[in-house]
Order: sequence, then C-alpha cells, then structure tokens
Amino acid sequence: MTRYGEGPETATFSEWLRASSEPDWSAVVGHPFATAIIRGEADMRRYLVQDFQFVDSFTALLGAAVAAADSFEARVPFGRFLGQIATDEERGYFHRALAALGEDPTAAPEPEPVTTEFRALMDEARAGQDYPVILAVLCVAEWSYLGWASRAREPLPEGFLYREWIELHEGPDFRAWVGFLRGELDRLGPALPATAQAHVLDAFRRATVLERRFFDMAAGN
Repeated sequence: MTRYGEGPETATFSEWLRASSEPDWSAVVGHPFATAIIRGEADMRRYLVQDFQFVDSFTALLGAAVAAADSFEARVPFGRFLGQIATDEERGYFHRALAALGEDPTAAPEPEPVTTEFRALMDEARAGQDYPVILAVLCVAEWSYLGWASRAREPLPEGFLYREWIELHEGPDFRAWVGFLRGELDRLGPALPATAQAHVLDAFRRATVLERRFFDMAAGN
C-alpha cells in the first residue's frame, strides 16, 4: 500500500482512508438493510437489540478520545457529543424503541459474533490510547451512518423507529460532528509515519468490514 501523499491521489487523508476501504464502504452506505430503514420497511428488532450492545463500548471510546486528544479544542467536541448525544438522545431512543419492540432494555442478550468482534475493536482502540486510531474507528461508525441516512428523502417514514433513527444520523449537527472527526484525521494523518498511517488504515478497514457484516447480520444473511 502506497503511503498517503506518495501516490497520485489528491484527496484528503479521510477520503484516502475511505477510498482504500472499498468495496466495503459502498456496500455499507448502499446496503439493502439501510435502504429498508429509509423506506420504513426494515425489521428493526434484531438490529437494534444488537446495536444497543455497542453503547457501553462506544461511550468508553468517546471517553478515550477525550483523554487522548492533543488539545483542549479537540477534546471539547467529544465531551459535548458524549454528554448530549451518546448518553441522552441516542440512549433514550434505544430505551423507547426496544420497549416498543417488546424487548427489555436492561436485559443482556447473547451478542452475535459480529457484535462481539466490533466491541472488541472499540475496546482495542480505547486501550491503545492512539488518538488517530480512535478517530478512525469513530469516524467509520459515524461517517458511514451519515452516508446511508443522507440518502433518505422527505417525507421520512412515520414510525418513530425509522424516523428518529434516521434523524439521529442526519442533519446539520450530525454533519458537523462527522466533519469534525474527518477534520481531525485530515489534520493529523498526513504527518504520521508510514507505520502509523498503516495502523490507522487497518483500523478504518476493519471497522468498515464490521459495519458491512453487521448490516448483513441484521438482514439475516
């Protein structure tokens, strides 16, 4: 793999990561299950039960980003997102959605293999305290969801299970959040040594593959 900046590419570092993760990236953004969510036709039970299993690891990863970031200015958006979104709006959605589906939000269901692997990747990035790697895993989780949610068109599905899930991953605030994550990668990535760039790319690719496999699982594949 050519190091970023040594090839003919003119893209930003985050775009280079995304392009280097094809065809899995496009498979996530255009996944049939994501399309079914947009249309209000997806069976959300298995998907949300498993997705809720990420909340603790994702919250811990955001906390690791606060600790590992290299400036106060970089720490603030993580803290804001952690307090306002991850532990409030999104957690609140999960509790209401799972209750509406007849599931107990306090239960601990058996995780699917891909769920276990994705949590392990988040925990690995958290424990490593490598800020660019943490950014890579977070960026895949958020940017890929913005990718499919931004394909939704008004009117959104009436059912709150679909409408609110789409709205959580699309809109000015979420776009700004994804822009921040990408901007941090673009700021730090080009100056990283080749071995460090390879570690970031590996984390980005692994996360992208797991996102695709998670949608496959939700679709019953």
